[in-house]
Amino acid sequence: MSATNHPAFGRVMPFVFVFLWSTGFVGAKFGLPYADPFTFLFIRFAVVIVLMVPVIWMLGARWPKSWREVAHISTTGMLVHGIYLGGVFWAIDTGMPAGLSALIVGMQPVVTASVVGALLGERVTARQWGGLILGLIGVALVLVPKIGDGVGITGFGIGLAIMALFGMTAGTIYQKRFCTSMDLMSGTVIQYMAAGIFVGIVALIREPLVVDWSMDFILVMAWLVLVLSIGAIMLLMVLIKQGEATRVASMFYLVPPTAAFFAWVLFDENLGLLGFVGFAIAALGVALVMIKR
Repeated sequence: MSATNHPAFGRVMPFVFVFLWSTGFVGAKFGLPYADPFTFLFIRFAVVIVLMVPVIWMLGARWPKSWREVAHISTTGMLVHGIYLGGVFWAIDTGMPAGLSALIVGMQPVVTASVVGALLGERVTARQWGGLILGLIGVALVLVPKIGDGVGITGFGIGLAIMALFGMTAGTIYQKRFCTSMDLMSGTVIQYMAAGIFVGIVALIREPLVVDWSMDFILVMAWLVLVLSIGAIMLLMVLIKQGEATRVASMFYLVPPTAAFFAWVLFDENLGLLGFVGFAIAALGVALVMIKR
């Protein structure tokens, strides 16, 4: 029996994935002092592409058969990686605490299941609507007392985080509608290529393209590329193949409090008692939406 087929793998690895995913918000906080957000993301995507393309060729992954399929995959990439990560990195760059950014974009499963599901004609249960309301209350409890209190939370930063939230939501729905047959490895590379073009254009327009190539920057970039963009995504693919995707999805509500804990330990982002209560309520809301009866 291989390690990936061992029963313990399916029980433990979803927690490992959520742990790794949570570090992305902290990585942004660490790396942004050395490069502007879209310049940072362009370098990250470029390194991922350089590393992954040879691996894909060696494994003989299937590439799209038509430009139409490439266009759909590219659109998903711009939404999921370009707008989502661009919004998160820009929000944190404005001073938004990493934990609060994670909380806002962590509402994506709630928005998708409760709101977008209704727009697409999918049945939304009373439990899911209740989860949406609880999630919004939790976010409000965390955000409202801190707006304007000097911790870096501004309306513009919140707007960027909300933009990231809807970028991820739209990308998820678009991929479900148009990209169900794509090869996960080659499709991921195409998504990074499209997102790289998108963030590169934005960087050319609004940023000076200056990078401080310090050891700290290189280490953060290595973590985000190797551990997150490649390692965590490959782990997710294995879990999907083994039918563990539902468990991972239902655990995504653990990402915001995990990211907030890291930010508290590393950056002294103190949320206070009301903030932790808000996180708990938001987590309960997402759990009501995501966990099956």
